[in-house]
Amino acid sequence: MKKFLKKIVYYLVLITIILEILVRLCYLGKDTPSRWVDSYQVEKWKPNQQGMSVTGNRRQNFSKYNINKAGFNSYREFIPSPHATEVALVGDSYIQGFHQDYTNSIGKKIEQQLPTVAIYEYGYAGYDFADQMHLIDAYKNDFKHIDHVIIYIKFSEDLQRGIYNVRIERLALESPKNKLLRSSKLLLYAKNIGVLDPPKRWIRRMLSYLTPSAPQKTSNTSEQKKIKPQKEINYLENFKQLVSTYHYNKQRYTLLLDTADTPALFLTYLKEHQFPYIDINEVLAPAIQPTTLIYDQHWNDHGRTLIAGQIATYLQKILP
Repeated sequence: MKKFLKKIVYYLVLITIILEILVRLCYLGKDTPSRWVDSYQVEKWKPNQQGMSVTGNRRQNFSKYNINKAGFNSYREFIPSPHATEVALVGDSYIQGFHQDYTNSIGKKIEQQLPTVAIYEYGYAGYDFADQMHLIDAYKNDFKHIDHVIIYIKFSEDLQRGIYNVRIERLALESPKNKLLRSSKLLLYAKNIGVLDPPKRWIRRMLSYLTPSAPQKTSNTSEQKKIKPQKEINYLENFKQLVSTYHYNKQRYTLLLDTADTPALFLTYLKEHQFPYIDINEVLAPAIQPTTLIYDQHWNDHGRTLIAGQIATYLQKILP
């Protein structure tokens, strides 16, 4: 019996090692860059990292990223100068662009149409409007040399708070447990494709029996109808608070948004108070080819090309 158990353990270890090697050779597990918070309390990627971003259980997306010295995914370093024409793109994972080779980013596409303009992509997954405003303020010595700033914003996700603070939950991804997970490509791959989900659900179910949760209150239909308008009002107030706190510059800043996903309340406020914005729905809606990836709503290469063209056209009109 002991020999049998030893053989089982031996073969399990051997199979695990072989699978780990196969996952690494086939590049099925993604390289997740490390996060950090700098001395200005700006959360971003640790500088000077390179790797491959992999999505899906069949490598549906496989692209290179390059974290520059500033801590953002870009093919260039950010060296703002009063003697050059420069534009900053500030946003979340849509601007970060891990779904595309860093050499074929939105910024690169814009530069191909505007060769005399340098595009700096300050993109970081999870950034909301508070993160973006804090970043611009924290790096004010750099941004004062940048000719124009384009800020990507999604109303339903990016205005849930009116005060900036470091997101502790994102930094928890740098815990020893998560670092250990990232050290094994096999374990990371198994997690990403959902192999670990059934045992997790089973554990949660067992725990729920031991610690039953309190009964949830049900809301009637009329109460539910009130929630959305109130949430929109709260988000608008958060926007007002942030633009006031950080002295939003309407002459140098332009919002990048999709009017199809933006409530009329916010659009009306922007127009009445003369906040310039670029509506990406103008180029995405009429597109015949798909503009987003198959497995999520991030823009694909075609969508990024359309948006880059729209931004380039806008910049041609406003830049000296």
